[in-house]
Amino acid sequence: MQRTQEELRAIISKFVVYGDYLVSVPFGNGNVNDTYQVTYDQGGARLHYILQRINHSVFKNPELVMENVDRVTAHILNKIRQAHAETKKRTIRLLRTSDNCPYVFDDRGNCWRAYIFIEHARAYEVLETPEQAFKVAEAFGEFQLELVDLDGRLHETIPDFHHTPKRIEALKEAVRNDPAGRVKKVRKEIDFALSRKDEAGTLIRLNAEGAIPERISHNDTKANNILIDDLSGDGICVIDLDTVMPGIALYDFGDMVRSGTNPAEEDEIDLARVGMRFDMFEALYRGFLSTAGGFMTEAEREMMPFAGKLITFEIGVRFLTDYINGDTYFRIRRPDHNLDRCRNQFKMVQSMESQFERMKKLLLR
Repeated sequence: MQRTQEELRAIISKFVVYGDYLVSVPFGNGNVNDTYQVTYDQGGARLHYILQRINHSVFKNPELVMENVDRVTAHILNKIRQAHAETKKRTIRLLRTSDNCPYVFDDRGNCWRAYIFIEHARAYEVLETPEQAFKVAEAFGEFQLELVDLDGRLHETIPDFHHTPKRIEALKEAVRNDPAGRVKKVRKEIDFALSRKDEAGTLIRLNAEGAIPERISHNDTKANNILIDDLSGDGICVIDLDTVMPGIALYDFGDMVRSGTNPAEEDEIDLARVGMRFDMFEALYRGFLSTAGGFMTEAEREMMPFAGKLITFEIGVRFLTDYINGDTYFRIRRPDHNLDRCRNQFKMVQSMESQFERMKKLLLR
C-alpha cells in the first residue's frame, strides 16, 4: 500500500532527524517490506535516509527483529571503530527516537525503522564478473566473521526459516488443499520437488550431529544485499538484516551460489538464459573462504557445493508453494510470477547437478 507524503512525513518525524523534510519516494524492488528513500534539506545540503515498513505478515514480532538488527549493527560498528584505520567499510546506522528506540509504530500498528542512506555505493541484481562475485562473497564472509564473538544468542525471528524438510511438508500441504486450484498446472514442478526430498535434511542432520555448528547467519545473501563501493568495487556494507538470526554458515554461502551464479534474474522467463556459471561459483567459493575460512570446520567446507544446490532447491519449493497457495507470501508483479520464479530456480538446480562433480573438485585444490 502506497503512503501519502503526509503519512510518510509524520512517520519519519518520530525519529530524530535534523533539517527540513522534502520528499519520500519508493525505493528498491524488495519482495517483502515497503521501502522509501527520504530526502531532507540540511543547511542547503540534500541528505537521504531509508524509511522502511516491516511486513508483519512475514515478521510476526518486529520488535525482536529490530533487537537483532540493533545488536548486530552496533557490534559491527564497534569493530569498525576499533580498527583505527581509514576504511570505506560501513554498517547500517539506525535512526533513533528521542527516547533512544530504533523503531516506531504508526497509527495503524505498523512497525517502521529508518537509517542513514549510504552514498556512492550500489547493489547489483545480477553479478557481472567473477571479480564482483569474489568481492560479494568476501564481504558476506567478513560479516559472519565479525559476528563470531557476539555475546548471547539472537532471536530466531522466523523459526525453521531454512528447515528444508519443513518446506517440503508445507508444499505437500498446499498440494493437498489446492486453495487456488492451481495444482493441475504444476504437476511437473511438484514431481521435481518431491523427487529430491530425501536429501533435503542433510544440513539439518549434520547440525544435529554436531559436525556443522550453529552460527549467526544473514539468511538472505543475494548479491543485491551487499553495497558495492562505486570507486573501489569493494563490498562495503551488508544490508537487509531482517533475517539475521541463529543459523548455519552454509545457508549464506548457498544463497550466494543461488543468486550470484545465475546470469539472469530470478524471475527470468526464458529458461535458456538460466544456469550456474562455474567461474562465478569458483569466485564465490574463494571469496567466502578468504574471510570465513578461518572459522569454518572441515564439514562446513566439504558441504559448500551441496549448500548451493540445497538453498536453490529450497527457494524454488517456497516459490512453488506460494504459487499453489495463491501468492500469499511473496510480492508478485504479474500473473504466474511465482511460478516463473520456481521454474527459474529448478532450472538452476538442474544446472548445478550437471556440474556437481566439478564443483566438488575445487575442494581438493
